[in-house]
Amino acid sequence: MSGQVLDDSNVLKERDPDGALELLAGFYEQFVYEPAVAGKLQAREVKEVIVTGMGGSALAALIARVYLKAELNIPFEIVRSYSLPQYIGKNTLVIASSYSGNTEETVSALEQAEKAGSLVSILASGGKLIDIAKAKNLVHVQLPGGLQPRMALVYNLVALFKLLETFGIASHKVSEVHKMADFIQKESSNWLADVPVARNYAKEIAMKAVGKNAVFYGGELTAPLAYKWKISWNETGKNVAWWNEYSEFNHNEFMGWTSHPVEKPYAVFDLISNFEHPQILKRFQISNKLLSGKRPASTAINLKGDNLLEQLLWGAVLADFASVYLAILNKVNPVPVVLIEKLKKELV
Repeated sequence: MSGQVLDDSNVLKERDPDGALELLAGFYEQFVYEPAVAGKLQAREVKEVIVTGMGGSALAALIARVYLKAELNIPFEIVRSYSLPQYIGKNTLVIASSYSGNTEETVSALEQAEKAGSLVSILASGGKLIDIAKAKNLVHVQLPGGLQPRMALVYNLVALFKLLETFGIASHKVSEVHKMADFIQKESSNWLADVPVARNYAKEIAMKAVGKNAVFYGGELTAPLAYKWKISWNETGKNVAWWNEYSEFNHNEFMGWTSHPVEKPYAVFDLISNFEHPQILKRFQISNKLLSGKRPASTAINLKGDNLLEQLLWGAVLADFASVYLAILNKVNPVPVVLIEKLKKELV
């Protein structure tokens, strides 16, 4: 029955009134985005980088940190709260990332960074942060607007790489993303609305998860991607989901699966990259063997791509498609996040 729903073009249009699937059909275009950096660049040594942002606006930084780990020789921290560490100073680069430009935690952290005399730059599509950047001539990138933050991941990532290149912290990363556009276009064409369930991996994943709580597991390198799947399941699918990472999983949560509750209405997914540490890959296999019969069998999502970043972004685009199909099965609009908007208004 679920398969018939996902292959019915009339149902897809009815349950996706804001055109999320149409948007995703052109998602590969984000991979050739060329961000423009504005504002006055200060010549100052950068001894540490902090990206401050929430939810989808922090996601690009999580991916960048994993990807750049092997080449960065300075600390790279991500802060998802109102307050920055007390150690920040004039040699700290603080990048305030908020797609809307109005996220109150990020605005608060930016104010703290300015008071500390830190180097400050901004990533946003508009709002207060862009107003501040323009008024103070701060280094910034104004992102293309009109999207939900979780669906602007690659815009955000490319712009973040551009800022890191501008400050001399990384090099050639924007061009690396640009080279992935054809690969992503080809791969995502297999997940489009008119591709039937029998040949559509994104629809298949949604069908495995519908009516259940999803749990996504990543490894040392794919943890940010597991978090991305959780975000997409929560905001797009309007479905409860969790994530965790190996090997931390084996030190606590592993035991949680062995007993109560006895009935476990979960769909478990393992995000597998061949670039992971061999012991991490072994932990996935052994854990699944030891938990056999104690929890639902996990579904492995084997990431495709010639390098880690390509795999992470392939998996991120797949998450967007699968979560839209899940929303359709859940009979909810994939795009709006009404309760989040209500919360923001009540906080003012």
